[in-house]
Amino acid sequence: MSRYVSEPLVQRLPAYYRHMKELEAQGVTEITSRNLGERMQLNPCQIRQDINVIEGAGKQGFGYSVKELKEHLQKIMGLDQHRRIIVLGRGRTGQEIANHPAFADEGFPVVALFDLDPGHLAQSTAAVPVYPEAELETRVPDLGAKIAVLALPTEKAQEMLNRLYDLGIRAIWSFSRADLHPPRDMAVVNWHLYDTLQILSYRISQMEEESPRR
Repeated sequence: MSRYVSEPLVQRLPAYYRHMKELEAQGVTEITSRNLGERMQLNPCQIRQDINVIEGAGKQGFGYSVKELKEHLQKIMGLDQHRRIIVLGRGRTGQEIANHPAFADEGFPVVALFDLDPGHLAQSTAAVPVYPEAELETRVPDLGAKIAVLALPTEKAQEMLNRLYDLGIRAIWSFSRADLHPPRDMAVVNWHLYDTLQILSYRISQMEEESPRR
């Protein structure tokens, strides 16, 4: 894709893709900007602007091809390729990610878990191999992984990020509370569970304040 995608649109791409998959599963072949806007709670004008950037195929008065738009989204998001994942940390979060079938189904197979505590290895119930963290440097080059999941204590996260960078990993999905400092050519996405709950709490407070005014 040659056009620049703004960060707000990047945040909307997964929702577009999810809706295209749902529509295709329902047998819908075309959808208008108005109907898609109603599904996504967006103005039809915004839908048209977004799809113009995504380069989906549309016909005046007929709408957009669900199949073609889904394929464009797959290419833009790199979902037409499998991107292998390794998980660092065999706690509850690490095991849930490793054992969740949806990741492999969506093209993100987990190929290995690395545990900081070798004593946990015998207790593993994961469907993927589990290795001691000390073997990271010898095993990662042969795994073909593109993404690493950090499910580690805060004090270990930055050190592990640095090690992964030296091994050629350039994408991190972090479940650590640490404020990571990645190199410029490394992408890091943070998932802070409590942050999302706090945002939800804020929105509840806003609704409660607005209710008496109605």
